[in-house]
Amino acid sequence: MISTNLSQPNASQAVLKCDSVRLRYLMMAALVWLEQHAEQINALNVFPVPDGDTGTNMLLTLRAAVAAIAHEERTAIGDVAAKLAYGALHGSRGNSGTALSQLLSGIAEVLRGAAELDASLLVRAFRRAVEVAYATFPKPVEGTILTVARAVSEAVARAAEQTDDLRRIFLAGLEGGRQALAETPRLLPILAQAGVVDSGGQGLIVIMEGMARLFDDQSGMTTSLTMPMALSAESLDAAFALSEEASQDGFGYDVQYMLYGENLDVDAIRAAISAMGASPIVVGTPEAVKVHVHVPDPSVPLAYGESLGRLSEVVVENMQAQSDAYRAARLVASHSAEIAVISVAYGEGIGQVFRDLGARLLSGGQTMNPSVGEFLDAMRAANAAQVILLPNNPNVLVTAQQAAKLAERELGCRVAVVPTRSLPQGIAAMIAWQADGDFEAVCAAMHDAAQQVRTGEVTTATREASLNGLHIHSGQIIGLLDDQLVSAGDSVERVLCDVLAQAQAERYEVITLYYGNLVTVPEAELAAETVRQHYPQQEVTLLYGGQPYYHYIISVE
Repeated sequence: MISTNLSQPNASQAVLKCDSVRLRYLMMAALVWLEQHAEQINALNVFPVPDGDTGTNMLLTLRAAVAAIAHEERTAIGDVAAKLAYGALHGSRGNSGTALSQLLSGIAEVLRGAAELDASLLVRAFRRAVEVAYATFPKPVEGTILTVARAVSEAVARAAEQTDDLRRIFLAGLEGGRQALAETPRLLPILAQAGVVDSGGQGLIVIMEGMARLFDDQSGMTTSLTMPMALSAESLDAAFALSEEASQDGFGYDVQYMLYGENLDVDAIRAAISAMGASPIVVGTPEAVKVHVHVPDPSVPLAYGESLGRLSEVVVENMQAQSDAYRAARLVASHSAEIAVISVAYGEGIGQVFRDLGARLLSGGQTMNPSVGEFLDAMRAANAAQVILLPNNPNVLVTAQQAAKLAERELGCRVAVVPTRSLPQGIAAMIAWQADGDFEAVCAAMHDAAQQVRTGEVTTATREASLNGLHIHSGQIIGLLDDQLVSAGDSVERVLCDVLAQAQAERYEVITLYYGNLVTVPEAELAAETVRQHYPQQEVTLLYGGQPYYHYIISVE
């Protein structure tokens, strides 16, 4: 048990300074601990749907941060903090991952130019971290990771008034964060309804607990730099390997694909892909896995994936050729004149709809939120002077906004985010898109079109819950309307019709049903015919979506 009592200082074990080497060890310890708890954080989803991804998003963000310092040899802590912030920002994904990256950015801002960290600097760094994180969100909500971070900062400031020992100050901050986490259901009623604490706040506490494990092994912070036994050499090697981007033979190939199958072992796939090359990212479920890796021979990860299931959304890019082409393009300052659209989407059929409408596809969605860096890569490949981003998911919106800011500075293009919150909203926006129109007018038209759409979803509950007056059992079919749980039952078709009824579909003109890979064609056709019978005045269209988790995604407009 870690003690947080500040009344009995122990001078022989006091930690008064933290240098860059110790900071690297702390971040690696945090990464290893988060890796072990990411799935538990995912399970803290407010709605009992099978696609919680907060833990995954924070893990991938922290991996990107640690990758940026894995081979960092500079001694100034300010330099290492800046690298951490850069890696986290480019690797950030989802609201909680973005918040984490902004916390690190605030810390780096204060540590700029510092050789070491002491108590006074720690207080200022934590205070600035909270300010930057809050400022990132236009309407910050209490009861989230932001609240927990602020409580940590306040506890750190109070502790620093009593001691200069960084260990005791940090542990006091951790305890303050834990207390704030326990209070999140009181601040955010929907958490209380769901019977969970905030998942992002829990992720922050897990990160700090990973660091505290080093502090608790006092020899690790005072007399040596030996890692505790709980942190395996294999885990640290994996963290270092993340930064191995290119070999002497060049950049190699960037390989990405979606793997669909049954009983897929995500951990085994991650281990196999990691052994093949650099920058491995493997996330997903037993039914759908997103794979990304840099390899010298693209046939190796492709053949491996084909041996396990069905591949979709395959992307193979020659990174050396991309690099050469990009340099050449920059030299002549060439930009296409059209307005390019980069849309986040998942599901084979839905992705094809976006492509057919003219969008460049960035694979992602629930459980597979794209990072800031992936947005930047997509914009770089588009090579357009003006770009519109469609996040199509509330958990991707802030990431897209961060990418837009960086793109205008790093790529020199004009970027706007149309804040679509669902795939149907994104499709409606694409229908209103014009490649050669006035940029602001096109953005406004796409925004207006998206706002005319209501989005329904039908999926299976992953746990028991009581929300919005509904008592849900694990395994029940549930329906959501515009991100709110509205229906529960034992029949997919019945819940589908209930969602449409609550959407008042009879007041609209068009109903589109995108059926996922959990639904057979005969089942989908029967459901569509039932909907047509209920809504004879509406145009009802059935399309293959191919999305995991959700039996149906519904568009009403």
